[in-house]
Amino acid sequence: MIVIIDYDSGNVGSIRNMLHRLGVRSEISRDHKAIAAASALILPGIGAFDTCAANLRKYDLVGPIAEKVQERGAPVLGVCVGAQLMLEGSEEGVLPGFGWFRGHVRHFKFAAEQNERLPIPHMGWNEIKVQPAGASLFDGLTDGASFYFVHSYHFAPEDPGCVAATAYYGFDFCAAMSRSQIHAVQFHPEKSHKFGMRLYSNFARGSGLAS
Repeated sequence: MIVIIDYDSGNVGSIRNMLHRLGVRSEISRDHKAIAAASALILPGIGAFDTCAANLRKYDLVGPIAEKVQERGAPVLGVCVGAQLMLEGSEEGVLPGFGWFRGHVRHFKFAAEQNERLPIPHMGWNEIKVQPAGASLFDGLTDGASFYFVHSYHFAPEDPGCVAATAYYGFDFCAAMSRSQIHAVQFHPEKSHKFGMRLYSNFARGSGLAS
């Protein structure tokens, strides 16, 4: 059973619908017992970093999630701001993240000499380039697979070895991170049609929940 963390932020219904189409059992919950019993977790997130971080604290979810992932080794997938929360913090706010990846979340900044004027947020479909760390999560998704992005801030991890995929928007930025059982994607797989379905299938299979 995958538990999709419900903390008033994220496309929880859309994620569950996609998992249902894949035949993967899931539950939307913020119950501590459900989190403790889960085989894997998905941490969604939409909006501002501090709002999402505050909501996790509001429902007393930081401890149960950290214990499940760090102490019990459960697989976890962070989506959009849910993924940003896996870093140490963000330029967008002051509250700390989980710190599972060293580094911070940075606002898009483009070189002054660039001819192209790029709107922020970065919104719409964009191709990704899979990196070695993403071999499991992006299995079957060759370079050129496209995902749907909506964000003004991007991952800036300190360890290049955790970069699972990159995308280009004025410069190459980290679009996904993976280390061991912890995965983070800046885009929205639940809005990314067949590519997102394959990614969720890979996550479920890597969590022992799908063949």
